[in-house]
Amino acid sequence: CRRELGRERESGRETKNDREYDSRVGPATGPPPHPQPTRRKNLEFEPLSTTALILEDRPANLPAKSEEESQRHRQEYSEMVAGAKRREMKEAQKKKRQMKERYRQEENIANAMVIWNTDVLPNWESMRNTRRVRELWWQGVPPSVRGKVWSLAIGNELNITPELYEIFLSRAKEKWRSFSETSSVNENEDCGVSLADRESSLDLIKLDISRTFPSLYIFQKVRTGALVLMDHIMIYFQGCSSLRGMSFIAAVLILNLEEADAFIAFANLLNKPCQMAFFRVDHDLMLKYFAAFEVFFEENLPKLFQHFQNNSLTPDFYLIDWIFTLYSKSLPLDVACRVWDVFCRDGEEALFRTGLGILRLYQDVLLQMDFIHSAQFLSRLPENTPAHTLFSCIANTQMISNNRRWNQVFSALMKDGLKETDKSSSSPALRS
Repeated sequence: CRRELGRERESGRETKNDREYDSRVGPATGPPPHPQPTRRKNLEFEPLSTTALILEDRPANLPAKSEEESQRHRQEYSEMVAGAKRREMKEAQKKKRQMKERYRQEENIANAMVIWNTDVLPNWESMRNTRRVRELWWQGVPPSVRGKVWSLAIGNELNITPELYEIFLSRAKEKWRSFSETSSVNENEDCGVSLADRESSLDLIKLDISRTFPSLYIFQKVRTGALVLMDHIMIYFQGCSSLRGMSFIAAVLILNLEEADAFIAFANLLNKPCQMAFFRVDHDLMLKYFAAFEVFFEENLPKLFQHFQNNSLTPDFYLIDWIFTLYSKSLPLDVACRVWDVFCRDGEEALFRTGLGILRLYQDVLLQMDFIHSAQFLSRLPENTPAHTLFSCIANTQMISNNRRWNQVFSALMKDGLKETDKSSSSPALRS
């Protein structure tokens, strides 16, 4: 009732107002005229953007624009439109170049895949060290044959057969089963364990695996085939002094090889001298690798080398993580796989040459940083590290010092007993 009464009152007010208006100006003789759309003067088009408001006339209660001001506004608007068109054209040209480069890369990969499958792999021993194949290796092994090439390059000095892999597999499953049965009991027990015991525990293995390539969401899922195989590989190498970074190496192999082949390649890869030194935490041997690295560091990047020396930033602060994971944690996955390609071709020298390439790539940035910021930067490299630029820096890195190559420099340090060991052994990063 109240609503109806309110409507009647409103209607009464409107009727009274209409009568007053008609008595003053006379009654309307027809429908009210529709307002005509306003058109801007001297314009050949109707601007759609809000930036065109600069062309509007001012409201009637404000001073009108002068002709000079109107002309200036029209010119500014024209410059805005021209700038927007230039940006759109540049963006279109950029996308066109990217698509063209992508098609070129796909064509190169397809052509390289044919060469690898028809010429190289069937004649591996005779072709692997030829100039043509080494150049193909440097350009990046096609993903479809990468696993096969890695397996052949790494070899199988340990003579692990598929049957032996099945034995390891069953043992790993048994360990996981016993671990699952006893984990609930041990969780409620307050028993002190050493750091070494914790590092070798299966619980830490599971934690390490869960942190591996989280963006792929492959090794975080519950009991996927890849995760199960990762478990088995990590358990097999549980006796190493350090499992740090091992999950990243295993993950890269799993992503490129079949299960048994990934296990065989991993076992033989960690049997290499450099990987064995780092995963067994052989301090003396690791210091020799660092000293050899510094020889070529000073040779290639003397300014940055001196800057690091002044800031007491030793190689162990950044090289350990790079070598432990073979750059698979520090670089984008596709770039890391290309590093692995060169590593399989050139051996351990490629790992330290890649490190120097990274330092060369970011030299200008690092020269502006102090110890803390440099260490943080090198431990967490930019995620958009460009492959082409990085490999150009690696190619420009010469692994020759006083007419001696990497192997000769490292052998000389081994024979000399590395007199600088005592000076470097105080490094806090290596002690930890």
